Amino acid sequence: MHRLPGLDVLRAIAIVWVMLFHSWIVGGLDAPYDAIAGYGWMGVDLFFVLSGYLIGYQLLKPLSLGEPLQLGGFYQRRAYRILPAFLTVLAIYVLLPSWREAPGLQPAWQFLTFTVNLLINYQHNQAFSHAWSLCVEEHFYLLFPLLAWWLTRRHSRTLVISLCVFVVAAGMVIRGYASVHGESYLESIYYPTYTRMDGLMAGVLVATIQLHQPQRWAALQSRANTLAVAGLIVIGFAIWLFRDRTFAPVVFGFPLLALGFALLVAAAAGVKSFGRWQVPGAGWMAAMSYSLYLSHKLAMHRVASLLSTHPQIHGWAAFSIYAAAILLFGALLHYGVERPFLRLRDRHTARRGRTAADAEEPFPAASD
Repeated sequence: MHRLPGLDVLRAIAIVWVMLFHSWIVGGLDAPYDAIAGYGWMGVDLFFVLSGYLIGYQLLKPLSLGEPLQLGGFYQRRAYRILPAFLTVLAIYVLLPSWREAPGLQPAWQFLTFTVNLLINYQHNQAFSHAWSLCVEEHFYLLFPLLAWWLTRRHSRTLVISLCVFVVAAGMVIRGYASVHGESYLESIYYPTYTRMDGLMAGVLVATIQLHQPQRWAALQSRANTLAVAGLIVIGFAIWLFRDRTFAPVVFGFPLLALGFALLVAAAAGVKSFGRWQVPGAGWMAAMSYSLYLSHKLAMHRVASLLSTHPQIHGWAAFSIYAAAILLFGALLHYGVERPFLRLRDRHTARRGRTAADAEEPFPAASD
């Protein structure tokens, strides 16, 4: 899969949106930007759809050609891609408590086993809580390859559709139950893997249509602009629905978001809509997105600590300092840790007689 400018644009939007949302750490943005930042958590849902599409395409394409599933290679690439930067940031959180955006931190073993999203006590341990989304993707990486292999062997469209319906329905039931019984929104609804599979599944379905239904995919690409507009309308409705966290948005909002973002991703995966746009800086921001996501709260907190002694710096001046620090932290992690290990991965891949992986890199965990 060659690099697609439209997907870079979506990734760049997603990471900026998420970081604006997390600006609550330092007091948030002033009106009217609060309205934009307040829904920035949806950027993670966009990342889920991107990951579902790109990982789905990477795994389903060889299976569709009758090639064997290379689980060892897949997980090795995942380890090179994810672990170095993640472990670096985790070490900072564990060894340098003063750098944390909040004092409490879950035990390190929960981060190392990617179970923090299932066990977190958010009221007392908010530091590095954004690692929850990486846990969701790791669980997806563990389960989806085997599921894809099994479904490919069955050649049953009915089975695929039934499984998708089950995943969506199960998530809705669990979220609805938690909402009715007044359970913690973050711990019981927002963070757990089993309530957040809508986006990943929607992305996989986009990849499945592209690979297994080429005529339908071509028809969709001929109406790519319509897909994009429809996606924006669905997302807009989901935003309206998420004005609060009552039963209806909790149950129906996440599937709607997944559908809206899937339509945008399908449009961006071609060259007949905004997918052909070369937006300056979007590719760089997309490549940096993983490191930015991991480190941006650390940068925000360090700047907030420094500016606390300089109250005369505020407004756009303070915003510029925060932005510069976030980009600096992200660049140090990306160029100092992430990229060297990606180069090491590529050399290891070349020694094994394989070409360098050419799949797109989503976030928080990449496609290769």
